Amino acid sequence: MNMLIYLIPIALFLGGLGLAAFLWSLKSGQYDDLEGAAWRVLSDDDDKPGD
Repeated sequence: MNMLIYLIPIALFLGGLGLAAFLWSLKSGQYDDLEGAAWRVLSDDDDKPGD
């Protein structure tokens, strides 16, 4: 039972840290273009460096 005194605050801190990281990623625009990366993978660029 004494271990819960340590584990509950640690779990709350890590949960808050994860929430803060998620909110930061929303604010910085990480989820603005969800389909762009998928289309960039499929695009066939003729001007590849090294070709």
